[in-house]
Amino acid sequence: MKIIYHPIFKDELLHIINYIAKDKPSASIKFALELEKTISEIPIFPFKYKPSIYFDNKNIRDMTYKRYTVVYEVNLDTNSIEILKIFNKNKPS
Repeated sequence: MKIIYHPIFKDELLHIINYIAKDKPSASIKFALELEKTISEIPIFPFKYKPSIYFDNKNIRDMTYKRYTVVYEVNLDTNSIEILKIFNKNKPS
């Protein structure tokens, strides 16, 4: 399965990484690399994570990573996974 990153996800991730880097640049790099690795494993078991509480669609999933929620959609027709959003799990936007 192909992983597609939605522009909104990219913007939100950049904001998070910049925020972490203000305090500790090395932690921001580690966060980004570990998140990328976790996302790259989604195609192995695309329905591993629970259905999203923000959408009424069983193909949209919420993955929790550290203190963040990553929302992604599994599209079996196009054999792809679109990473839609990332936010602090207590503060959806």
